Amino acid sequence: MSALDTLTDAELVRRCREGDAEAWNTLVERFSRYVYAICVKGFRLKEEDAEDVFQDVFTRVYTQLDKLRDDAAVRPWIAQLTRRLCLDSIARSCREQPAPEQDFEESSDDFAEIEDAFAVREAVTTLGDACQEILDR
Repeated sequence: MSALDTLTDAELVRRCREGDAEAWNTLVERFSRYVYAICVKGFRLKEEDAEDVFQDVFTRVYTQLDKLRDDAAVRPWIAQLTRRLCLDSIARSCREQPAPEQDFEESSDDFAEIEDAFAVREAVTTLGDACQEILDR
């Protein structure tokens, strides 16, 4: 576990803005599963489309991080960016072929699960290293 893993989102964003490459890697690692889950579970994107959105999200986060007004709001900002890019991906797919019907009620349940999982992960980071190690197993 890196010392950066214990930083708050706001502290991590600040370090990223200062050009800290290790902080950027930690930020991507911290939010990668979250972004991918929104793509795959929330929007039911195909794997290759989810990977494209994933890359676009972190490219935009990297290039637009200075536009974030509240460093502590990075998680909802990334979520909104991910949702917007997922919708763009779906729109592109619709132009190419008709989309199958989706169960949007199930999708909202998936978002709630993702949010809950993220809240638990954040709570775990406040624990000591020994407790975190036990819970990571």
